[in-house]
Amino acid sequence: MVHPAEPEFQQALNELSTTLAPFLAQAPEYKKALEIVQIPERVIQFRVLWEDDQGRPQVNNGYRVQYNSALGPYKGGLRLHPSVNLSILKFLGFEQTFKNALTGINMGGGKGGSDFDPKGKSDNEIRRFCNSFMAELSRHIGKDTDVPAGDIGTGAREIGFFFGAYKKARNEFAGILTGKGASWGGSFIRPEATGYGLVYFVEHMIAHVRSTKTFNSASTLVSISGSGNVAQYAALKAIELGATVISLSDSKGALVRKHTNGEYEGKGLTKEIVLEVQELKAKGGLLSSVRVEGYEFVPGKRPWALLPRVDIALPCATQNEVSGEEAEALINAGVKFVAEGSNMGCTQEAIDVFETSRIQGGPDAVWYAPGKAANCGGVAVSGLEMAQNSQRLTWTPQDVDSKLAGIMSNCYQNCLSTAQRWIKEEEGVLPSLVAGANISGFIKVADAMRAQGDWW
Repeated sequence: MVHPAEPEFQQALNELSTTLAPFLAQAPEYKKALEIVQIPERVIQFRVLWEDDQGRPQVNNGYRVQYNSALGPYKGGLRLHPSVNLSILKFLGFEQTFKNALTGINMGGGKGGSDFDPKGKSDNEIRRFCNSFMAELSRHIGKDTDVPAGDIGTGAREIGFFFGAYKKARNEFAGILTGKGASWGGSFIRPEATGYGLVYFVEHMIAHVRSTKTFNSASTLVSISGSGNVAQYAALKAIELGATVISLSDSKGALVRKHTNGEYEGKGLTKEIVLEVQELKAKGGLLSSVRVEGYEFVPGKRPWALLPRVDIALPCATQNEVSGEEAEALINAGVKFVAEGSNMGCTQEAIDVFETSRIQGGPDAVWYAPGKAANCGGVAVSGLEMAQNSQRLTWTPQDVDSKLAGIMSNCYQNCLSTAQRWIKEEEGVLPSLVAGANISGFIKVADAMRAQGDWW
């Protein structure tokens, strides 16, 4: 099927279909499953009417795409951003379906949100919007039906408002959202999970190539984009392990380490600087206001083409944030590992550049990991939060972090072994993690759909 009016969704569908081709050639009976799984089970669209601080009515679009429930309740975030539309939410829900499958936890895929922009709004305006949004969404979700979470624009404040509105509307205290506060049903490590899990996944990639999975060298240069939740905790974990973080970014530009004639000045970002960025972003501030010795803010740019040397690149901002040209720049800078903390962070052109480098092999080969595998730690801990809610228990941070590390290890091993089974490569060529992730997630979802009579 072709979806010309939905470019983001079409991109995600094309990427999956292309990498599934070698598998489908060997198992053609699964072609019908691909035709069926690309259509969401349900799309809900509604009006969100709310009142601003001047007493004037404002209106936004609200959405929930309930994509696939073959493996469990629909699970995926609520995005609040002016760019939100059905194409973006369908792409995200489609990706979420296979990402959730890779966690090994019984969760289906979904996504939702609104074109409402929390930036510049007062707490009272955001609360009124959340109350109105949840008044409609509460009809369609439940702890065994659909369990949304946070996403871009939906942080702890918004989750709290959404949960309170649901509780009042339905008169029940239930685990119908994840990302809740630790004292009222949330899980430890949930804020950190996507960024931590991303680093854990890359550790396994490094171990496969170099027989060690540690970041524990200051000479390991890690470039990160974004400065939100995922970027913050990926940076903190990389710093904790001993690597050097050389960039962050936001929608206005990139904060990058200064260099002269290809040699870096000063030191990497410290934990204290990242925590300062975290506090700044919690207040809606801009990265350009952060002053760091040895770093400069470059307006209107992403970090990828600004750095002379990079070992590991972690796109953690938003979709399509690495272009083909920027992928070439990263290769010229010596990058060896690229793993997406954002969903579909690389354009298809960038993926093609990285995959071509991998296939060519040799010491300069780049190994790329797609977001549906590398960043599944966030939704994995959301699944663990659902389990804790069902038991009315709270596990320790150490327990949750240990389970997260195990989930990321299993996800990596599944992607690796699936690629090795279904994709024939030249001797010495690294397996395609993007193919491994897509095939592994797809088979799991398709087999569950077939068992339930959704295709035959």
